Amino acid sequence: MESQNLADFPRPVHHRIPNFKGSYLACQGIKDLDIFARTQEVKVDPDKPLEGVRLLALQSQKTLLVPTPRLRTGLFNKITPPPGASKDVLRKCATSQGVRNHSVPVGLDSRVLVDLVVVGSVAVSEKGWRIGKGEGYADLEYAMMVSMGAVSQGTPVVTIVHDCQVVDIPEALLEDHDLTVDYILTPTRVITTGCARPKPAGIIWSKISCEMMGRIPILRSLRSREKQAGKDVTLQDEHQHLPEPHSQHTAPPGTVRRPRDPPPQESGPVQAGDVPSNTVYVGNLPRDTRVSELKRALRGRGAAPLRLTWQGLQHRAFLHYQDPAAAQQAVSCLQGLHLGANTLSVALARQQTASDLVGSCAREPHPDHCPTI
Repeated sequence: MESQNLADFPRPVHHRIPNFKGSYLACQGIKDLDIFARTQEVKVDPDKPLEGVRLLALQSQKTLLVPTPRLRTGLFNKITPPPGASKDVLRKCATSQGVRNHSVPVGLDSRVLVDLVVVGSVAVSEKGWRIGKGEGYADLEYAMMVSMGAVSQGTPVVTIVHDCQVVDIPEALLEDHDLTVDYILTPTRVITTGCARPKPAGIIWSKISCEMMGRIPILRSLRSREKQAGKDVTLQDEHQHLPEPHSQHTAPPGTVRRPRDPPPQESGPVQAGDVPSNTVYVGNLPRDTRVSELKRALRGRGAAPLRLTWQGLQHRAFLHYQDPAAAQQAVSCLQGLHLGANTLSVALARQQTASDLVGSCAREPHPDHCPTI
C-alpha cells in the first residue's frame, strides 16, 4: 500500500490498521446492507479507515460504541454528541478526538446489546478469514462482548478495507480465538462471505497471559465473574501450585506498613491477621538487587502494585495492591519469577506464620517506601 501510494494518513501504515485512499467511499457501502438499516447499537473500532462508518452511525442516530484504546480503562465508550449537533460537529465526534472528548464509559453492567460489529483489518479473504495487526485486540474485544452477553453468534461482523487487502488466506492460519467476518466493504465491492466458521464463543483464558491481565483491568473483572460461575479461568502462564514453604535460607518477612504509618510498637508480637490482605510478600531477593530492577520485573509480569515497601537489607519487599483479589492475582502471575540467579519467594503476606511476622521492626524500623511503580 505504501509503495503503490494507496495509503492515506496516518503514514506510514506499518504496525497499524492501514488507512487508505477511498476509505470514506468504502464506508458508504454499509448503507446498502439491510443489517445496517435494522441496527440500533453499533460497535465500531477506533481505526482511521472506519471513521466514515462512525459518522454514518451518528448521522443515523444510532448508538455508537467504540472500544477504549488498548482496553486500558474498560471495554466501550459511548459517543454522545452534544444536543442539536451540526454535521461538522458529528464529523468531529467520529474522529479519534471526538472519541476522547464526546464519550462516556460503558460498564459491564450496562446490558449493552450490540446489533452490528465493524472491525478494521490488515488483510481479509473472501471466505471471511481475517488478519489484524497481530496484537489480538479485535478478537479479544469480541470474546469479551460474548462473555458479557453483548453479542451472539448471529451478530454480523463487517470489515472495511482497500481492494488490495482482499487476499487468499489459508484456513490453517486461523485459530479458535480468531474473529471472522460476514461482510467485506471495499471502494468497489460489497462482499458477502457466507462464512460458516463459528466465531469465538467467549474468552479462552488459557490464551490470556498474566502480563495481559495486568494491562487490561476489565479482564480481571470478567475473570472473577466467570470464576464465580464455575468456569475454568486458568491463565496461559499461571501456575496452580501454592508457593513452597520458605526455606531456612529465606529471610523471614517483616511487618508490613503503609506509607506515613507510625512504626509498629515492639511491645508485642505481630499477628498474621494484622497484615493487610491486599499485601504480597516477595523474598529471596539477590543481595545487590536495586528497587528499580524489581519494579521492572513486576511490570514485565503485569503485576505492578499501587505501592512497594522495600526492605532490601533483608532481601525482601512488600507489594500493596488495590484489593485482595488483585493481590491474589499478582501472586499467581509472579510464581517462578527470577532476579539474577535467585528464584523469588512470592506469597500473600498474610499467609506467613505469626512467628515470621514478629516485626523485623527492631532491625529495620523505617523501610524505604516507594509509592509508585
